[in-house]
Amino acid sequence: MASPLALSMLLLAGIAVANGSRIVGGQPAPIERYPSIVQVDGLGVFSGTWSQTCGANILTSRYVLSAAHCFAGFLYEPTRRRIRAGTADRNFGGSIVYVEREFNHPSYGLLGMDGDISVVRLLTALVYSPVVQQGTIVAPDTQVPDNVPVVHAGWGATSQGGPASSVLLDTTIYTVNNDLCRERYLHSPRQDIVTPNMICAGLLDIGGRDACQGDSGGPLYFGDIIVGIVSWGEGCANATFPGVSAAVSPYTNWIRDTAV
Repeated sequence: MASPLALSMLLLAGIAVANGSRIVGGQPAPIERYPSIVQVDGLGVFSGTWSQTCGANILTSRYVLSAAHCFAGFLYEPTRRRIRAGTADRNFGGSIVYVEREFNHPSYGLLGMDGDISVVRLLTALVYSPVVQQGTIVAPDTQVPDNVPVVHAGWGATSQGGPASSVLLDTTIYTVNNDLCRERYLHSPRQDIVTPNMICAGLLDIGGRDACQGDSGGPLYFGDIIVGIVSWGEGCANATFPGVSAAVSPYTNWIRDTAV
């Protein structure tokens, strides 16, 4: 039986935030620090082998939260995805459970990357332990302040176009004003639309730290609260264009109603 979905009803201004410079520009992190993060493995169409491709976050023992684009596409099938939980090592250790089906948000695909969020039901339940725990998502319609430190964690590339990390990394960056981020991206090569349902974060006009390829679907933490799901960006750790995550709070009620 899945345990109830944990929702934070705290005001974000009162949450203690992680410190330090900690995935591009990151540092190794023990899984005990982030027991709700899991790897999403994909089965290669041509290779026939499993490998970590995205991240996800434990909602309950039977549901995880990820990015919709990790569970979509012409060749996507639920049987080609599985979850690896309870290990900091990419593609090694922990426990493996398979995907039953995905619930991509109904708005995904209608306006650029808006609605890039998915609740994924597992075939069998995760077994909780000190390194496998449900996460806490932000309360509905909570606004994350500008210029506050937030944390990415994942196994993605350590540089734009570079190799994936063999171990879990984390990095601390800062939220960027949504209007400023939207204006920046209007002049980017992508020209994607930054909507109010997104959170931008990085080291603005500095760069050097960010989520990267392979981190999609993983968390953006404010304190211990999951406030964002890694979604898209112009390259990785770009000084001009911050990384963009799907904001969780616009979807919290939908997540709660879906993960039952």
